[in-house]
Amino acid sequence: MKPFHMKPFYYLFTFLCFHSLAVAKCQNGEGNNAANSSESSPALSAAASDGVKVNAIILDDTNGGDQNPIIDPANFVSPIDNPYFALTPGKVWVYKGTAENGETERVEREVTHDTRMVLGIATTVVRDRVWKDGELEEDTFDWYAQDKDGNVWYFGEDSKEMEDGKVVSTAGSWEAGVNGAKPGIIMKANPQVGEVYRQELLKGEAEDMGQILSLSQSISIGLGSYKNCLQTQDWTPLEPDIVEYKFYSKEVGNVVMEKKVAGKSGQLELIKIKNEKAAE
Repeated sequence: MKPFHMKPFYYLFTFLCFHSLAVAKCQNGEGNNAANSSESSPALSAAASDGVKVNAIILDDTNGGDQNPIIDPANFVSPIDNPYFALTPGKVWVYKGTAENGETERVEREVTHDTRMVLGIATTVVRDRVWKDGELEEDTFDWYAQDKDGNVWYFGEDSKEMEDGKVVSTAGSWEAGVNGAKPGIIMKANPQVGEVYRQELLKGEAEDMGQILSLSQSISIGLGSYKNCLQTQDWTPLEPDIVEYKFYSKEVGNVVMEKKVAGKSGQLELIKIKNEKAAE
């Protein structure tokens, strides 16, 4: 699920980020100290009140606007088996929750048997569909591939917003290598607390970012209890006031729960996992 495609506060955010770096270096001699989190976006300070220690977010050469990853098809492998983000064809994760306006929200993420060639790489196609109060509102095909180290890359999406069964917008669509768009990493091979990474990059359109907050969160939902979950903080410089937490479990190979913690409200929980041969 890629809930973010948000619009402009980018320059203000960048200024605040580099201001944070300068203050941190002067006071502590460090550029990524949790004590300086209040220097970054106001939303991140609000997120800290959720009980999680939030690191200051710093844009640098590895995750900033100048990101220019070298993509060599020879460095990518199949299948996608990162334990936090394992995409086995035929598997479906079903989520349910409440959107900010109170509507009932249902999301289905299906790993298809299809592939799409992007930058010479046969990416795995994942279909994400979103229903609100029973009406299909989004129908998206996302493209992922895993490198030899185990990092899962995000290469773009074919996104459609629906209304009364008809497509009303494809504004969220992008493809790596087209119009300057660049791929990002959706899941690290060896995630480390405090890491900041860019998930996608099409200037002004798709600039989602993530940060690792924890590797040991415990989550209890209707489907069960999950220990040692990976917790990320997701946001975009295009709308830095909005922050979302996601909790990934190796037991399910994907997201267990996600919730917006600043700027907007709403929460989704995993309610079912289905497979081709045996539906659960």
